[in-house]
Amino acid sequence: MGDVPGKCAVCGSLLDEEDLFCANCGTEAPRQQAEAPAGAPAARPGVEPSRVSKDNFECSGCGASMSYDAGAEALRCPFCGSVEMVAKPDSKVLTPSLVVPFQVGREEAERKMRNWLGRGVWRPTGLSQEAAVVKIAPVYVPYWVFQAKTHTYWTADTDQAPPGARAGWYPLSGEHRGSYSGLLIGASGALAAAETWALCPFDLTPGVPSDKVDLDNVIVEQFSLPKKYARPLAREGLEQMETEACTAAYVPGTARNVHVNVRITEMIGEPVLLPVWIMAYRFRDKVYRFLANGQTGRVTGQAPISYLKIAATIAILLLILALLGLLAVGLGKVSAMVGVAAGFLPRAPAGSASRRPSSPGEVSGILSGQNVKCKMQSAKCKTALHFSFCILHFAFFTARPDHAP
Repeated sequence: MGDVPGKCAVCGSLLDEEDLFCANCGTEAPRQQAEAPAGAPAARPGVEPSRVSKDNFECSGCGASMSYDAGAEALRCPFCGSVEMVAKPDSKVLTPSLVVPFQVGREEAERKMRNWLGRGVWRPTGLSQEAAVVKIAPVYVPYWVFQAKTHTYWTADTDQAPPGARAGWYPLSGEHRGSYSGLLIGASGALAAAETWALCPFDLTPGVPSDKVDLDNVIVEQFSLPKKYARPLAREGLEQMETEACTAAYVPGTARNVHVNVRITEMIGEPVLLPVWIMAYRFRDKVYRFLANGQTGRVTGQAPISYLKIAATIAILLLILALLGLLAVGLGKVSAMVGVAAGFLPRAPAGSASRRPSSPGEVSGILSGQNVKCKMQSAKCKTALHFSFCILHFAFFTARPDHAP
């Protein structure tokens, strides 16, 4: 299946490969034979580009659209745990070229969730034990898999300048040809792009044609991202991979100002269904989502953070800063007393006002001593502030809800 849109035979409007009907006049799109992605077994000839999906439901909570297991009695959304599922009529949906089977079982997926919840400095104490699983389900999540060839002209600067060069950076340029396959772009409507990307990579080699899988008796999320919108994301991914490839292959040392001009040809995108364990768990009256790659066990998800721990850490840091300030003031007074005792600073006569310096040399010595003391106190304060800011930066970074260590 190429990357060139076709045209409607009735009105002439452009049709993408996954379009089942013309958006302008409603005419059914002509059938096209799917081409399997590179590195995966070829799809069977004669597979229809669309199929009739039964037992369709839409979640009122998160808006996920999926076909449910026909034998399921109690319906609950695997993405958010909501029980408000709205039944939808049977409809034509895109037929996936490949379906990758599950290799990770339910018990292993739940164990990985417990282990993941137990990690993290800023998560509440006892999260792994107190989290109650609301829903755990194996779901086939839609992806687009792309392959393409690239021809790139690139420019960059390297810090390894040739002998005799005056500048510290030396410009380089060249061209590179590449071939890529297996670039995955999530097509889920319920999962964020960061979540579908965090689950990668998947191995498409064990994938089987869709007619070999009973998709009516498993949970399948429908394609929500059309190929026409997935294609620009694939182009961005290819440009990023070309930038990394050119930098690693042609630019020695440290690189900067790396620019690539990529010409992409023979781009092919195919719909695939990939295995994902989706779990909704409840902690203190709030529901969070956890995801596990059903093939490799790679995990990501959402987790609560303990604002009490963050507040306690900030309070401790402020206390340390206060103690350092008091210590600096105390050291200043001690150094002044030592200076008076050693005769470096003038001592005021008893019962009289402080004596003013009598010569320019004495004034210079006093000012020099005070300057050294101020520099010492300033250096100590800067060190303490730098350490505190480093701790706060680490705290807020790891406390992000989407941060998955």
